[in-house]
Amino acid sequence: SIVMQMPYVDPEQVFATGWSQGGGLTIACASLEPRIRKLAPVYPFLSDYRRVWEMDLAKDAYAELRTYFRHFDPQHKREDEIFTKLGYIDIQYLAERIKGEVLMGTGLMDTICPPSTQFAAYNKITAPKRLEIYPDFGHEGLPGHHDKIFQYFLGNY
Repeated sequence: SIVMQMPYVDPEQVFATGWSQGGGLTIACASLEPRIRKLAPVYPFLSDYRRVWEMDLAKDAYAELRTYFRHFDPQHKREDEIFTKLGYIDIQYLAERIKGEVLMGTGLMDTICPPSTQFAAYNKITAPKRLEIYPDFGHEGLPGHHDKIFQYFLGNY
């Protein structure tokens, strides 16, 4: 909302984009600021922590989950409580608040931010949305996707 008040900003033309952590923050910001008109998250991080845990992928970007349990709950006696608390910052639970149009990019081979965790957020978006799938790509550059985002923000895609 600070950006919206700047004299050189047209509050009707504010867009957001980001990849990985930036994608998660894009979803979080757009869910908290309904005037963001268009957003383009790419393989968003910070979604569906429990799914990451159940897939045994609590490594790389989600390594802190395993570290937390090792140091503070080694027998997982509070596992449900911990995942409930993580739900307060899980972007999948914010996504339904998004009002702006969404273009999301996902690589189906992503082991850093697994596609199913990304879909957990995407599927809860009720605003107009579109998903670009890259079947053979993981957590890496998605060919031509920067151009798609640019054209999307210009209104040509």
